[in-house]
Amino acid sequence: MEKLKFEVKINAPARTVWATMLDDATYREWTSAFSETGSFYEGDWNTGSEIRFLGPDGEGSVGGMIATVEESRPHEFVSLRYLGQIVGGVEDRTSDAAKEFIGAHENYSFTEADGITKVEVEVESVDEWAAMLNDTWPVALAKLKDLAEARA
Repeated sequence: MEKLKFEVKINAPARTVWATMLDDATYREWTSAFSETGSFYEGDWNTGSEIRFLGPDGEGSVGGMIATVEESRPHEFVSLRYLGQIVGGVEDRTSDAAKEFIGAHENYSFTEADGITKVEVEVESVDEWAAMLNDTWPVALAKLKDLAEARA
């Protein structure tokens, strides 16, 4: 498992950046960097909640990831731990493919100073996804920056 780190500075208060990153409508916009066909979530961002990250899987059904929100401090920090995947619309928490990343974390930190919020993203990734994530996260964070600054 490889730990990847990304950051962006956004000219907006942490409250605005948090809402832009995690509200359903704007989440769909900035995460379009990861999937041309769209990405969305089911669940909420509260500590202890289970959340599903979903999108069309290219074969006419839904695919994605299942996670638990291990920690959520509004406007400061969110930590997700992956529990499994969704393949062809079916949950998978036991296959070898799912076990490759079960337990991996994805963390978002928000630090505000003088009206500028630094967002730090830390992702534990299986090696085969690292190159794609290294290419895509900066694009996604640039979209998040544009959206949040337009709302500020």
